[in-house]
Amino acid sequence: MMLLPTGSSNKASQPATMLLLLPMLLLVSVIKGAGAGGIGVNYGTRGTTLPPPADVARFLARDTIVDRVRLFDTDPLLLQAFADSGLAVDVTAPNGLVPRLVSLAFARRWVAENVAPYARSTNISRILVGNEVTTEANRTLLLALVPAMQNVHTALVAVSLHGRIKVSTTHSLGVLTTTERPSAGRFRDGYDAAIVKPLLRFLRATGAPFMVNAYPFYGLTHDTLDFALFRVNAGVMDDGSGLVYSNMLDAQLDAVHSAIRRLGFGDIDIVVSETGWPSAGEDWEVGVGADLARDYNKNAIRHLGSGVGTPLMPNRTFEVSIFSLFDENLKPGPVSERNFGLFRGDMTPVYDVGIFTAPETVEPVNTKVTPVPNSGEAMVERQWCVPTPAADEMVLQENIDFACSQEGVDCAAIRPGGICYEPDTVQGHAAYAMNLYFNTNGKHTYDCDFGQTGVVTSVDPSYGDCKFM
Repeated sequence: MMLLPTGSSNKASQPATMLLLLPMLLLVSVIKGAGAGGIGVNYGTRGTTLPPPADVARFLARDTIVDRVRLFDTDPLLLQAFADSGLAVDVTAPNGLVPRLVSLAFARRWVAENVAPYARSTNISRILVGNEVTTEANRTLLLALVPAMQNVHTALVAVSLHGRIKVSTTHSLGVLTTTERPSAGRFRDGYDAAIVKPLLRFLRATGAPFMVNAYPFYGLTHDTLDFALFRVNAGVMDDGSGLVYSNMLDAQLDAVHSAIRRLGFGDIDIVVSETGWPSAGEDWEVGVGADLARDYNKNAIRHLGSGVGTPLMPNRTFEVSIFSLFDENLKPGPVSERNFGLFRGDMTPVYDVGIFTAPETVEPVNTKVTPVPNSGEAMVERQWCVPTPAADEMVLQENIDFACSQEGVDCAAIRPGGICYEPDTVQGHAAYAMNLYFNTNGKHTYDCDFGQTGVVTSVDPSYGDCKFM
């Protein structure tokens, strides 16, 4: 059994949270079930060759299934770029501003100048007050955090934006104490009662989530690579709960949940505000590489959006934002710090995690022939129809009712007792029903439209004994 150490505020030095093992329970579609959670990206700008913000916003809205973007400031150019894009945008008040936001007058002025003018056309959904403040060794900053969050919320009330914009902050796993078990997760002594409990009280009162930056990469050893990447592995039981873990990310999230529940706030939603994996790094860094980064990010998105949940939080989806959108060559630290991007500065993918929307076509989408490497044969590229990340559950239920009422579409597998009934989520059942309709009607792109709530993917959403056509 590995430990869950404490850690510092920057990503490079953030420690492993809990390292536990076991075979992976489920790999599902990138999109299946993500409607209740959502797929986001962290859009940093510390690079010399990044594309214009307007091009980025248009690309994300048009060509990907991403539905949320996190910004690390309130740059007007970025906020204007995402106007009318339909994407939810989280903005950040940097750590240097947090002590100043203790003044309500300053908080009102900051919201009036940096948020309110853009909220008319840009879908600003959250203001994040600071980044990983709870692991900063700065008493003034720590004590200012909750009052600053309260003042920002009050300022939003004054301009009638509190109903659509929530206030939260992000935490590294270093806010937790060292533990060997997720069920024993707890906040660091001195932080729990003085800082974290008032913060949780504020989140509950305003309906905002607890946001955590979780990086299995930083808890990695040669022996735990499979565990971190959601691969088949030996698995380890949490002796405290009797639950078995299949991957490191579940263990990290359950350790956070245990800590929150220990303080009496187990009902607060948890959001993965950052997770990711570097495509390149120093020779001494374990596990770096584009293939491994692709596998981790793709599997993390699949798993958190599947509706399976974690051992301590079953049958739920998680909102997840990948760090980061671009490689950023101006970031300090080891090589890995500059290579977390899904895309290069020219907007070409470093690797594909399955977030691209399908091209518009009325040709059968299951007949694409591609050569098999190192052979003279060819193979057919298989594709499936699944819900989009932003699809409303009521609309998905309508999709289920429609698809299952059509001739030749047998939905017995998603009825109680059926082989695909569990997990019992609208997103999961909709994925099965929509895909079945898609297959039955000729596998054309328009057969997967469902009022723009369906998308064609090359990622097989099958899991366990539940096989999708």
